[in-house]
Amino acid sequence: MWEHVHRGETTASREAVWRVLRAIDDWAAWDTSMEWVRLDGPFRVGSTVVMKPKGQDPITSVIVEATENEVYADESQFGGVTLRFSHRLEALDTGGARVIHRLAITGPEADQVGPEIGPVITEDLYLLKKPGQQGRCARMPPA
Repeated sequence: MWEHVHRGETTASREAVWRVLRAIDDWAAWDTSMEWVRLDGPFRVGSTVVMKPKGQDPITSVIVEATENEVYADESQFGGVTLRFSHRLEALDTGGARVIHRLAITGPEADQVGPEIGPVITEDLYLLKKPGQQGRCARMPPA
């Protein structure tokens, strides 16, 4: 297994961050690595998300976890490995939220594929502002 975890804090509440995560069809507005993103069906476990990274073929993911205001996760199959992206939200005493983004790559080739594609993928994900900065996610719209 190969894993990358990024933690950051925002002044937006976890409910506000959840609303942005749940609005899957709007992801391309804040995730500049995507041409478009489309939710096929209702927002629930088992539904598919099709996204088109710029300059690449569309990728289909399946929602594997969706607990309101707590966690969103989806999985994609890629070249014999499984990529699981999760966004865990924790409420802060200040009213803001901690966002824990995790990419886990599993499968027989994970240890080889992870270092090759993992950094490229995680670089394109929305990131919170640099340590010490306050505010919303750098590429996520205001909640």
